[in-house]
Amino acid sequence: MKKNNSARYSSTGDRIFDVFNYSFMIILVIFTLYPFINMLALSFNDANDSIRGDIYFWPREWTIRNYAYVFGESNVFSATFISAARTIVGTIISVFCTAMLAYAISRSEYKLKKFVSVTFIFTMYFSGGLIPNYLLIKELGMINSFWVYIIPGIIGVFNMIVIRSFIEGLPEGIMESAKIDGAGDLTTFIRIVLPLTVPALATVSLFVAVYQWNSWFDVFLYNSSRPNLSTLQYELMKILSTTNTSATAADQYADAQGNAQMVTPTSIRATMTIVASVPIILVYPFLQKYFVKGMVVGGVKG
Repeated sequence: MKKNNSARYSSTGDRIFDVFNYSFMIILVIFTLYPFINMLALSFNDANDSIRGDIYFWPREWTIRNYAYVFGESNVFSATFISAARTIVGTIISVFCTAMLAYAISRSEYKLKKFVSVTFIFTMYFSGGLIPNYLLIKELGMINSFWVYIIPGIIGVFNMIVIRSFIEGLPEGIMESAKIDGAGDLTTFIRIVLPLTVPALATVSLFVAVYQWNSWFDVFLYNSSRPNLSTLQYELMKILSTTNTSATAADQYADAQGNAQMVTPTSIRATMTIVASVPIILVYPFLQKYFVKGMVVGGVKG
């Protein structure tokens, strides 16, 4: 009889915990998603009507004029192609090279392991600064070049630490068996280490892809005179700057012509947020199953 009562109370406690847990998670999801949903509603709402406020989850007056304004800029589509190209190429090269470095310094037989690790970690805390970095890029001949997006950030120290920690957690016998069978370091790395470190590689790939997709300051520094090398983020930044500085002129133009197709900084900012966020959001579900595992296992050792 006592066991039944204990089971009944335990079951009641479990139900209370589940209700509290689900309620808390639902509230957390609402607070997390609301800013994005609000931006989505503002982006599809008429700019004149948005000035009145009180738009939360749903547009009051539907329109696609904000998107037409953003995509109507002459360089947006070519900039989108450059952003996609630098994200894909930069992610592949960076992850592969970072993984090679992580594999090298994870090997106990590598005598310079500690020196190389300390040298790379040192760069996480100290740098030459903006002007020396610009002069270095100039001397390397990468100004007005697509590769200025790729080569300077080819190695991410934090990403290297994540991958190295993951590799160090792999069974050592697998690498030893490969060497007994005659495999060299490159063969072991490509055919054994890379397939086994997919969770860590997927995690790092997401970090690198988000960085590459969102970058615009390097375009401003190195390629601002080359419109054909401009990125989507840089073009959206210019659109927002133009809208902020000419908002009053846009209102007067709309009134003089009797044309309701007006844009405001608020509506353009919301539209830009959606345009810039959706591609990465679409990529994330494909990497989600690896993300938690890669971070947890990669953080076991340090």
